[in-house]
Amino acid sequence: TRRLESLQRGVEVFGSGQFGHRVPEGGRDEVATLAASFNRAAERIEKLVQANRSLLANASHELRSPLARLKMALAVLEGAAPARRDELRREIDRNIRELDTLVEEVLLASRLDASHRLQREPVDLLGLLAEEAARVDAEVEGEALTLPGDERLLRRALRNLLENARRYGGDEVQATLHAVQGGGVEVRVCDRGPGVPEAYRERVFEPFFRLPGHAEREGGVGLGLSLVRQIAEQHGGQVHCEAREGGGTCFRLSLPGPG
Repeated sequence: TRRLESLQRGVEVFGSGQFGHRVPEGGRDEVATLAASFNRAAERIEKLVQANRSLLANASHELRSPLARLKMALAVLEGAAPARRDELRREIDRNIRELDTLVEEVLLASRLDASHRLQREPVDLLGLLAEEAARVDAEVEGEALTLPGDERLLRRALRNLLENARRYGGDEVQATLHAVQGGGVEVRVCDRGPGVPEAYRERVFEPFFRLPGHAEREGGVGLGLSLVRQIAEQHGGQVHCEAREGGGTCFRLSLPGPG
């Protein structure tokens, strides 16, 4: 029973909050199998805890800027001239919208990190893409395709890609949808902006990462593309950032078919 006792002690150490602790897996019997299963579960739990801690720390940091601007605007609002009051009210509205967006996206990211279970149903991807493209005045072309998935999450992924292209990529935004080999689909959202340097094409999907200088000019909270990647992976897909021929950027969202 010594190995079982060792396994029990390891579980208790992990339960005390030492999430990096693992138990020995030596042997080929049921105890070794149980130890391996525990270590796999422990690794997953450790990653979830780290992700949530990082999300909380970054969100706390990001909340400070709009809150500080709100405090300042409210402090000077009462004694300001009428023209200045209108400007301050617009500033207050902008900061409230930024806070609302940040809280909404943090909550969604947290739910996805916690192994969100998809509500799979047939989704008209072209219809979703057309609706979201109309919000940002983007061009759409493609074929009518239906895919099983979570409509609410897929809508959010498409919206984030299109809003990101409009915010950073200028006036020319194009979205296309087509089937790929194996029964899957691919959505491409392309712009004619300054482009994303090759060194940052993976980092743009990190939570709260923003290209140097863009946060000051364009705003945003830096969670949009991170959520796109999480939603794609929840559906068994992927998202990539690529240079566009002739200048600009393309984001390619690939989703598998029903199989």
